[in-house]
Amino acid sequence: MSQQDQYIDQHRQAFQDALCEFLRIKSVSADSAYRSGIQQGAEWVASALQGLGLDTEVVATGGHPIVIAQSMKVPGRPTALVYGHYDVQPPDPLEEWTSPPFEPAIRNGNIFARGATDDKGQLLTHVLGAAAWKETVGDFPVQIKFVIEGEEEVGSKHLEALIAERREQLACDCIVISDMSQFAPGQPAITYGLRGIAYYELRLSGPRQDLHSGTFGGGVTNPANTLAALLAGMVDDQGRIQVPSFYDDVVPVSDDERRRLRDLAFDEAAFAARIGVSGVSGEQGFSTLERRWIRPSFDVNGMWGGYQGEGAKTVLPARAGAKFSLRLVPDQQPAVITQRLGDWLAARIPPGIQMELQDHHGSPAVVVPLDSPYIRAASRAIEHGFGRLPVMIREGGSIPIVGMLAEQLEADTLLLGWGQNDDNMHSPNEKFSLADFHRGIHSSARLWKELAEC
Repeated sequence: MSQQDQYIDQHRQAFQDALCEFLRIKSVSADSAYRSGIQQGAEWVASALQGLGLDTEVVATGGHPIVIAQSMKVPGRPTALVYGHYDVQPPDPLEEWTSPPFEPAIRNGNIFARGATDDKGQLLTHVLGAAAWKETVGDFPVQIKFVIEGEEEVGSKHLEALIAERREQLACDCIVISDMSQFAPGQPAITYGLRGIAYYELRLSGPRQDLHSGTFGGGVTNPANTLAALLAGMVDDQGRIQVPSFYDDVVPVSDDERRRLRDLAFDEAAFAARIGVSGVSGEQGFSTLERRWIRPSFDVNGMWGGYQGEGAKTVLPARAGAKFSLRLVPDQQPAVITQRLGDWLAARIPPGIQMELQDHHGSPAVVVPLDSPYIRAASRAIEHGFGRLPVMIREGGSIPIVGMLAEQLEADTLLLGWGQNDDNMHSPNEKFSLADFHRGIHSSARLWKELAEC
């Protein structure tokens, strides 16, 4: 074992305690009621990075703070930039949590808390992997930079401007991001592709106020009925999205890539059982992995309208709305999709209904090259930490900042996930395997050594 491995094993409990401390911070970015938690989260990250001897700055933005830190340049060695986020999703619905979302609880080898795997636990592995070098050797084998933001869960509204402004300061050879999952328990992975996203809020309004559904029903257009029809009409019985020209820019997936995905040891029945459904469905002609990773999709994320209380109330609601997302693939562009979607919806609005479509945020899909020396270095590091070579996968989720960072900094991206697909990201009872947390720290510490040899 290396000095770093020994140090990590000797400090398992201390590292776990640090994770618990981080998870107790209520750093929800979407809700202004948690503003103090956001500030506390930024300060906690800055303190941890300063403890490594890094030149650290908390940058104020028009929204939530961004933490930037860096070590000294190592002549003749690459520079790695770690991106992560300290903000978390809202914990709702609270009644579905087995234990309170901001009081970390350990059960069956997992730590349960909001942000456990998305992204506090995974981000912290890289901070602690760097600490293993600082405490054993005194410095790092490569220059390490950190950019840790507090708005990832709300679209990274202020990061792009900061990256453009600080491009020289943040210049690097590779970008390290851990905000995704392994392929399966015991099977680590490197993610080489992410779907993009276009996220919307649709609001429909009709009469000035709620009406009696008996007196007015059948003679006045019901906003909730209209909403249901619009959302149901977004996808046909073949699983294809009905917005005109939606698929025009979709890059066809090669036979080689589809073969590579088929070769992965994916158990569809076990996948369904793990998430608690009786079966799977989606676009016809594609496997479950292909539907999740390489094809576009549409999902309603929330909807409202009319009476929601106990018992019956026969109203024709004055307003109804929904939030929904489209997952995109190369080369679909969110702005183009937004225009096509808006035109399609507007053409289907019946008399008596007013429509407002709000474009919350969007980002294109990303696919990174597999022949990079940094990918090979990451593979060796993961094999060291997890005892098994990683497989190469795509992922259905979106990390909007990935494409922007790669483009702005002109660097290869390493998407290294330590989580699991059933970690309940964005859901109640979010968790993170403590064994994977520690394996991630070992892998991260080894990564700095492997990158030094690139």
